[in-house]
Amino acid sequence: MTATMRLLQVQGPQDMPLVRAPRPAPGAGEVLIAVAYCGICGSDFPRYFDGAVHAFPQTLGHEFSGVVAETGPGVTTVAVGQRVAVAPLVPCHDCPQCQAGRPSLCAQYSFIGSRRQGALADFVAVPARNLVPLPEEVSLRDGALVEPLTVALHGLGQIPAVEGASAAVFGVGVIGLLTVAALKARGAGRVVAVDMHPDKLALAAQLGADDTVLGPAVDSFFADAPAVQLAIETAGHPVTQAQAVAHTGAAGQVVFVGTSSRDVTFRSEQFERILRGELSLRGSWMSYTDPFPGREWTDAVAMLAQTPALAALISHVYSLDDGPKPFLDIRQAGGGRLKALYRVSPDLEAQP
Repeated sequence: MTATMRLLQVQGPQDMPLVRAPRPAPGAGEVLIAVAYCGICGSDFPRYFDGAVHAFPQTLGHEFSGVVAETGPGVTTVAVGQRVAVAPLVPCHDCPQCQAGRPSLCAQYSFIGSRRQGALADFVAVPARNLVPLPEEVSLRDGALVEPLTVALHGLGQIPAVEGASAAVFGVGVIGLLTVAALKARGAGRVVAVDMHPDKLALAAQLGADDTVLGPAVDSFFADAPAVQLAIETAGHPVTQAQAVAHTGAAGQVVFVGTSSRDVTFRSEQFERILRGELSLRGSWMSYTDPFPGREWTDAVAMLAQTPALAALISHVYSLDDGPKPFLDIRQAGGGRLKALYRVSPDLEAQP
């Protein structure tokens, strides 16, 4: 009899039942992961609410940890029972961007949780080269933070020099909070956190932010404080995107991490600041470099091991039996929640 497993399956807009399906078998160069925890990303919301997937049915989930349950043909470097986080990008490894060490820019990629089965399931088959071992100091629960932390680290990787520089993070959701922590871990000077939610600003202060500012007060705050040398925008909102430019000092650097969902407009005087200040503007996409999946991933695991406070970003934990409840809860909360996880296989927490 074929072994089966549970999985949440998007079958249409706001239609994500818990179903049973055959347990996948790892192919050549793949391993089968028993999923422990899987986080919900902002990019998963249109996939659930709007059915914005590449094809139905689709199992979501790309921020996850687990244990190697089985190895496929040709896999010799991975042991069954190994605790891991998993990089969800599956680049082609052959195109010019991949060959140049920029897998984030691969135009022929696949992706766990959007183009192939994701981790809101008991088991998921993934390439063995995508595994990132977790040390004993990092729990499987915290291992689900590795992927979002790599996004923050990749954004800082666009900046030539962080140490000693003053910085502002515009938008302190999960990625912004992780960016605050990463800035301080990398020796940044004064760090300003900007957001609309006081609770998130309080957590930013716990993670090292020297100043916290409510969004409407940004202009008045910087009227009495010097502009920063680095600005990292993580909200993907046109207001914070313009603020990041407006409050970066001469010869400063602005990194845009947040994904836009609407048009961005700069007033003429805001755009002129880019010219007169000779600002450097960079985009940051995903979180991968060479050798794949990149230094961001090993750095993220090391940072989680050294920064227990990051576990506070996990605000809610659900089970697969809860179905779409976390999506509904987060939307109803109106942006005030932090990272929600599905606890897929509680028994795995007993793994050494």
